[in-house]
Amino acid sequence: MLYKDQIDKNRIPAHIAIIMDGNGRWAKQQGHARTFGHQAGAETVHVIAEEAARLGVKYLTLYTFSTENWNRPVDEVAALMSLLMDSIEEETFMKNNISFRIIGETEKLPENVLARLNKCIERTSKNTGMCLTLALSYSSKWEITEAVKKIARKVKEGNLSPEEITDQTIDRCLATHYMPDPDLLIRTGGEIRLSNYLLWQCAYAELYFCDTFWPDFKAEELCKAICDFQKRERRFGKTSEQI
Repeated sequence: MLYKDQIDKNRIPAHIAIIMDGNGRWAKQQGHARTFGHQAGAETVHVIAEEAARLGVKYLTLYTFSTENWNRPVDEVAALMSLLMDSIEEETFMKNNISFRIIGETEKLPENVLARLNKCIERTSKNTGMCLTLALSYSSKWEITEAVKKIARKVKEGNLSPEEITDQTIDRCLATHYMPDPDLLIRTGGEIRLSNYLLWQCAYAELYFCDTFWPDFKAEELCKAICDFQKRERRFGKTSEQI
């Protein structure tokens, strides 16, 4: 039986975050350059986005390019930026009623790339289905630092006292303020770490690590991860009897 046939449609995680890892290693196994893996990974993004939307996922957030990735070889970074330009298929989003957003230090992106992304954001802004967010030039430490700065400015201006600062205050100042925290975080590629991704937001996320490289992570692999998620008991600090 396929995993997609085992899914309880009433218990779909509202927000799935994914660390898309393994493009380069997958390409190396195929005897190709790393950029070949990134191209294959971009195709997987559309497959997973369509499947997630079909299943009823409300938010899908993909770790696409970290702030640390700027330290990669110049030619690889240039290829990734070019791929971003070419792989944004607005028609896929329109057909599936998906809205598109980005989070991160976007001012670091090349102007032509940012313009292309903003065009897609604008065109899909009225779509009411799943929200697909790309974390680009993103790191959780950057995001939390920026949130602290925003709060500090409010305190300095007299619009907020330190005693009034709560978890919700920080939530509202994060780049992800428009979405709920992830229910499920998936990392492909065999590594078992969060790599500076949504650290605040994933405090109670269910973590799923798999050996499958991102280019091979297709719809059935997503369904497998969701089935695993649905077997877990989410207690949020309570006992089983309290749930």
